[in-house]
Amino acid sequence: MIGKAALPLLLLPALPCMAGSLQFSQPLDCTLGETCFIQNFVDRDPGPGWRDHLCGALSYDGHQGTDFALPTVADMAAGVTVRAAAPGRVLRTRDGEEDGAMAAGADVSAAECGNAVVIAHEDGWQSVYCHLREGSVRVQPGAIVLNGAPLAEVGMSGAAAFPHLHFALYHNGQLVDPFQPDLTESCTLAPTDTLFEPELTAAATGLIAAGFATTPPDYATIQTELPRLDTTTATAPALIAWGYGWGIQAGDILRVHIDGPGGFSFTHDTPFDAPKVRFYRLAGKKMPPGGWPPGPYRATLEILRAGTPVATREIRIEITD
Repeated sequence: MIGKAALPLLLLPALPCMAGSLQFSQPLDCTLGETCFIQNFVDRDPGPGWRDHLCGALSYDGHQGTDFALPTVADMAAGVTVRAAAPGRVLRTRDGEEDGAMAAGADVSAAECGNAVVIAHEDGWQSVYCHLREGSVRVQPGAIVLNGAPLAEVGMSGAAAFPHLHFALYHNGQLVDPFQPDLTESCTLAPTDTLFEPELTAAATGLIAAGFATTPPDYATIQTELPRLDTTTATAPALIAWGYGWGIQAGDILRVHIDGPGGFSFTHDTPFDAPKVRFYRLAGKKMPPGGWPPGPYRATLEILRAGTPVATREIRIEITD
């Protein structure tokens, strides 16, 4: 996460004429809400607080970009390509910054943006791509790139506490929020208001993943690589359902409901008294006397806001003799 791009922006003479009006595509290879999600939007509050374009809290003070986050470090290690969001000329690049340096306690103040690429587009536009994976930058300053050209891979370099792409847009040196460029304060967003083509639908709240466990997984494990458990035995010490999500708001409830053979039914509500950019919660039952009845079990996890589900995940596990 960064408060500013931390790479000097350089306005160049206009690029050669490009047909049609400038539009921006999604700048990385992922499916929003499934294999990536937006963890932070541009901060729209000019004061010491913060506010996203929907008047929510999915940002932080002074945040000048959109953070496209990957669920885990393992997803970063598998490689997710960052692509040019529009045709243009590469202005500046940086590589060689270590991934995870900030998490390891290193001073990254001299390179908050980490490994990065800055591209100049027509009509005074620039796009900035930060926190790229070390050693992955594929372009050099001066290169002309087409829309969708591979630039690098998503990383965790610079001031990044999690693997993500910090994507920022500037027009004539001024920051622009691609999800609401006209600076209105209506707290609503019609899809045609964004600068993305095709339009991006970015949920402000959701469940990244959910799963079963027989002992509680720690949060560090969830963030590194999602555990997967499809089967267990009748003597498992507990049956736990966990949920990992983003954008929870104060007053929301995470409801976990598990049902299974022999009329087994369990429901637990976890209320949230403060907003959280990411969250991890779990609920479950200890093994009953005589063990778990064999068969299929199902858990439904819901984020409830004012009693209405805003996100749902369903998971299953098979218990054997």
